[in-house]
Amino acid sequence: MLFRQLFDQETSTFTYLLIDATTRDAVIIDPVYGKMQRDLDALKEMNAELKYIIETHVHADHITGAYDLKKATHAKFAAGIATGLTCGDALLDEGEVIHFGNEVLHAIPTPGHTDGCTSYLWRDRLFTGDTLLINACGRTDFQQGSAETLYNSIQKLLSYPDEYLIYPAHDYNNLRVSSIGQEKQVNPYIVETSKEEFIDKMDNLQLPKPKKIDASLPANLRCGDRMTA
Repeated sequence: MLFRQLFDQETSTFTYLLIDATTRDAVIIDPVYGKMQRDLDALKEMNAELKYIIETHVHADHITGAYDLKKATHAKFAAGIATGLTCGDALLDEGEVIHFGNEVLHAIPTPGHTDGCTSYLWRDRLFTGDTLLINACGRTDFQQGSAETLYNSIQKLLSYPDEYLIYPAHDYNNLRVSSIGQEKQVNPYIVETSKEEFIDKMDNLQLPKPKKIDASLPANLRCGDRMTA
């Protein structure tokens, strides 16, 4: 297998390339608008052909690069079924998979940050979107957010083996990867935290509104099409 983690400094967003080492078929998870050439250069460097563009959720903090990448590569677009997106090629439910070459990506619905949040399992790696971050988790104060639902989704992810790696959609503290076992030990939203305590904590975060939400949400509901958003 081949793997590349990319990072957009402006939005603190991770984008992931997963590639079958034999067929060179690839998927990209959470591309960012304005970074298409970076992504295409990485695919070219690794002699890979993009087959699927995959979103972990409808983002509020940046516009997805899916629309431009789809036009450039003719790859298919996939996201979680609960996003309700009508612009995609595949909406994935529990247990459904994406095949790229001989590799398999498994969809795991993990709502709470948004209704449509979906994590993905590839071998021993979990791409958790904004559901489970490194030493943190996604907020639940807008866009169908539910602290109780998010708590249940985090517990779902924590049921995977401790050695499984966690790759989130964002990080704001210069961290790049964690694991199930590490999050169980150090994540302040998990360690010795009951469901009631978690809900109370999430309901009192008092975070500012995402700066790019007014532009991002309309475009992302159209899979990144900015012209008709």
